[in-house]
Amino acid sequence: MHLLRPVLPLALAVLASLALSACGAGESSAPSPDGKIAVVASTNVYGNIAQDVGGNLVDVHSVITRSDADPHSYEATAQDKLAISKAAIGIENGGGYDDFYGQLAKGTLESSKIVNVSEISGLDTGAGFNEHLWYSLPTMSALADELGKRFTALQPASAQSFATNVAAFKDGLAKVSATLAAVKTAHDGTGVAVTEPVPLYLLQAAGLVNKTPPAFSEAIENGSDVPTTVLRDTVNLMSSRSVAVLAYNEQTEGPQTVEVKQAALAAHVSVVDFRETLPANKSYLAWMSENANALDQALSTSPASGK
Repeated sequence: MHLLRPVLPLALAVLASLALSACGAGESSAPSPDGKIAVVASTNVYGNIAQDVGGNLVDVHSVITRSDADPHSYEATAQDKLAISKAAIGIENGGGYDDFYGQLAKGTLESSKIVNVSEISGLDTGAGFNEHLWYSLPTMSALADELGKRFTALQPASAQSFATNVAAFKDGLAKVSATLAAVKTAHDGTGVAVTEPVPLYLLQAAGLVNKTPPAFSEAIENGSDVPTTVLRDTVNLMSSRSVAVLAYNEQTEGPQTVEVKQAALAAHVSVVDFRETLPANKSYLAWMSENANALDQALSTSPASGK
């Protein structure tokens, strides 16, 4: 995402400095006044998962909650700095997605207390790595396990509660995976297009094949102009009947993605919206379930779907 950065007012910066001077790095593992485990997540996606696993035994602060905030260029607020100074556990996506988090935590929250989702994913994080890990259900299962272990280490007496919550979360993931498996059975090998690689893990789990010219999605993700020939090829792809769905990220919409979307609609290619941040008043599991169901419905009605 490549949108305007939030501006940190001078007054808030001064407030943060004063607050942090009273909260040394050595105090970051202290429980919150109400006895809950303080967690700071880089985005509300991970914040919601931490809440599901921790239940009423954790106090979660998510740094990015707004849909117009760009993790690649985000500047933390005074509230974020104060929250991480009190955190016992941090959660970052890693993989170059939310580098601001390392700067936010530096000198305040030890790296050993931060869960780096890229590192626990088991995926190849080398060249071409897709850092949008919340669309990888196996990775989110691993994250739930990791958070359960860490919460239990901090509150051993609540081990059973954490284990129950982890099991419930993974059961929810299994239901989404079952929907994707059904999609794969019906539409394995069907071509799709994307404006960005955001939902690729989910699409691949459904057996779908990305046909988008790589230069198009790379340019959109990097916030640069798509070369004219690449844009033409992507627009023509919509009418080629080789793709059944266009996975569209409204959060990075621009003239070139709109042109592709209009071409898709004109060619009766189903357009399914995918986001980077959690929609308002939605849990992560409900959101992923809706994504899987929307994909299933779109493929079922697209003239280009099939094996």
